[in-house]
Amino acid sequence: MSSYPACPKCQSQLTYEDRDLFVCPECAHEWQANSQEDSSEQLLKVKDANGNDLFEGDNATLIKDLKVKGSSSVLKIGTKLKINRIVDGDHNIDCRVDKVGEMMLKSEFVKKAAA
Repeated sequence: MSSYPACPKCQSQLTYEDRDLFVCPECAHEWQANSQEDSSEQLLKVKDANGNDLFEGDNATLIKDLKVKGSSSVLKIGTKLKINRIVDGDHNIDCRVDKVGEMMLKSEFVKKAAA
């Protein structure tokens, strides 16, 4: 068999290379030869308020006071948090906020803490 990767769409082994693309003759899917297209392994690029990249496991702080939806409490500026997951959506950070608990926040309201 060929040393070409299986089609990520239909898992066919009959793929071939055409210039810088791989092509599947069964489903007509084309993908870049140098990219590893695996939907579960795509990394989301999330930036904080200052433009720094945020990753899972990073520590960050809030840059403004935020009201907690459905509660009368307010998260104050400078509150520390630990990023558990980067997710796709409107609120793109799944984090643990000190003295509050698990919460989802928008990355535009946090800044990466110095290591």
